[in-house]
Amino acid sequence: MYHAETKKEKSKLLLKILWPIMVTQVSLYAMNLVDTMMSGRVGTDDLAGVAIGSSLWMPVFTGINGILLAVTPIVAHLSAKGKKEEISQSVTQAIYLAIILSIFVIIGGAYVLDPVLHIMNLDPAVNYISFHYLVGLSVGIVPLFLANVLRNFFDGQGYTRITMIITVAAVPFNVLLNYGFIFGNFGLPALGGIGAGYATAATYWIIFFLSVWMTFRVEVIRRYRIFVTWATPSLKAWKEQLAIGIPIGLSIFFEASIFAVVTLLMGMMFSTIAIASHQVALSFTSLIFMIPLSISMALTIVVGFSVGGGKLQAAKEYGRLGVLGGIAFLSISAIFLFFFRESIASLYTQDREVIMMAGQFFIIAIFYQISDAAQASLQGVLRGYKDVKLPFIIAFVSYWIIGIPAGYTLAAFTSFGPFGLWVGITLGLTFAAIGFLIRLQLVQRKFVQQIEMENDGSK
Repeated sequence: MYHAETKKEKSKLLLKILWPIMVTQVSLYAMNLVDTMMSGRVGTDDLAGVAIGSSLWMPVFTGINGILLAVTPIVAHLSAKGKKEEISQSVTQAIYLAIILSIFVIIGGAYVLDPVLHIMNLDPAVNYISFHYLVGLSVGIVPLFLANVLRNFFDGQGYTRITMIITVAAVPFNVLLNYGFIFGNFGLPALGGIGAGYATAATYWIIFFLSVWMTFRVEVIRRYRIFVTWATPSLKAWKEQLAIGIPIGLSIFFEASIFAVVTLLMGMMFSTIAIASHQVALSFTSLIFMIPLSISMALTIVVGFSVGGGKLQAAKEYGRLGVLGGIAFLSISAIFLFFFRESIASLYTQDREVIMMAGQFFIIAIFYQISDAAQASLQGVLRGYKDVKLPFIIAFVSYWIIGIPAGYTLAAFTSFGPFGLWVGITLGLTFAAIGFLIRLQLVQRKFVQQIEMENDGSK
């Protein structure tokens, strides 16, 4: 990675880092899309079961992955300062941390999964599918988080194409594994929606092995001697990473959890048709969201590299480019979503009632996606500055104090019904975007003042 000087060069560098991340994110989400689409072809119960299971897993996955995302700004700052000898130690400590966090997730899931599903009072078939879908998926938790550490290590230095190659190579395996485990092909048992969990777990192992192979295969990565030289586990190093990672993880958790909670409330308050319709709309809009999410991740890298190198004006320009770009993309996609909403829904299911209701969810999604693009991009910029503590508070207030209560109130006490939950999501995301924008302006001002003070002191 290098420091670009002109706006044209900055745009080129941002795009160079962005497009492999974009392909990676779309590919990763394509796996989830395959789970949902293939499960929907088995039946509405399977679609709803996978929806509930995914909604319980996604906040956990995104929260832990958010903690491990601390590796990206740490590596970006160290790389910009030329302290490459410290990068290997940071990555090794993150590997230890990922294993510990994975074990906690597996043990925690063993104790709380059944009681949580019982509280939801689901149809017995949906409950059974959700439970065993997550049991199958748990087989891949350890390799998933280890692979994410390696991904953040690659990305933090701007080597985003490495992760892209790994993920694109894994997608065909995921499709074939789903085809086998869900429908009983290739001599595998026909498990329906449950099979999607085992197929996803197997794919996580494939991604991990490919990531490890890349650490030995690629010359610029091999010199760090990851998996060759092992540092002694360090509580101090873990605390440093957690100091950055926990606020990031909580911010992402609060955002992801509102979608999970909405799905759970759908299951508790409304019919299986409503759950399936919600899942169809959420699945496709989440695919579109992979673009602004990719922009957010790219911004963390370029802003972190610029701030680490003392290039504050460049960091500011990257932020402006990314945030406006994310909003512009979602604005264009909103038009596509409006005109083709029912056609999109028909890709998931043949149930006409589900298709019609999903189309109504898509209309509300048009509005919340604009706010989602803005808040995601702004968070990416703030992480590049390593400013993570206050943003997590902003996220908590926006999503849990404003979004969820507003959505529940509209769903339970007005004619909005299940659509009221999505209106609540829109309010939460909008308040988050406003809060992150105000915080970014304050952070940028603080960094400029620090540089000015340092310059005055050196005279």
